[in-house]
Amino acid sequence: MIEMPDCIGPYRIVSKVGEGGMGVVYKAEDSRLGRVVALKIIRECDADFSRRRRFWQEARAAAQVAHPNACRIYDVAEEQDRLVLVMEFIEGESLARRVERGALPAREAAQIVLAILSALEAFHKIGIVHRDLKPENITYDPASQRAKLLDFGIARDAELPPEERLTRTGFFVGTLKYVAPEALSGELVDGRADIYSLATIAYWMLTGQHPHSGRTPRELFQQLLTRDPVPLNKIVPGLSFPLALEAAVMRGLERDPSRRRPTVTAFAADVTAALAGAPTPEAGLFAALKRAVRRRST
Repeated sequence: MIEMPDCIGPYRIVSKVGEGGMGVVYKAEDSRLGRVVALKIIRECDADFSRRRRFWQEARAAAQVAHPNACRIYDVAEEQDRLVLVMEFIEGESLARRVERGALPAREAAQIVLAILSALEAFHKIGIVHRDLKPENITYDPASQRAKLLDFGIARDAELPPEERLTRTGFFVGTLKYVAPEALSGELVDGRADIYSLATIAYWMLTGQHPHSGRTPRELFQQLLTRDPVPLNKIVPGLSFPLALEAAVMRGLERDPSRRRPTVTAFAADVTAALAGAPTPEAGLFAALKRAVRRRST
């Protein structure tokens, strides 16, 4: 366990935000700029070369992208052999907490999917695959209807040569409920793995249930590899979803990645068309999000 410090460099620790497999996150104040930030300290990275390299990989991934639906990185530091990532501090509850109170309306869930797809598009364009999409890694503010993607802690650069990749045959990194089937056998994954994970999140937002119901990791593992999920319109009695939206989500959940949409942009086009009721590839919400991103970057 990492003991909570009073300060890390110019950052005064305010409180502990959370703790996970890779490290601890603190809320802190930058004494130089007077702004609130989030500090992520990697757990025991000084004794584990792969953890240290994965941390720097996260930093490189986050630093390359400035997107309104993705957490920003401000700084990377090392203090007393501790690697520290300084990030935007994002208020709001996680999507996981929101869905604990009940499933979301179809349009609201679809807008969240489109927002995250817009962020993923920016990362995929530079060869970065998230590989750990889950509701805990997404914040959502119902008042502003803003969804934001967090934590690229296990992101993998698709451009790395095989000997430099962090995943080996027989080993996968991710969260089992949301991981793409091809990652379970240690295959090298691409952006379609993120499509599968986000489709799983969409299924869960719309129904309040996961596509697979395995009670143990072994049972869930087997279902992911061998069983197709029950269609959305059959999982919740009396609740009907637009057929085009159901088709988009179920296609994203295809076990064979070649049967999914090839890119997040194509997946977003399906979701947008489902909401608009017309098969217009780059119309509607996703295109509006992309225009907003361009305006913010100019």
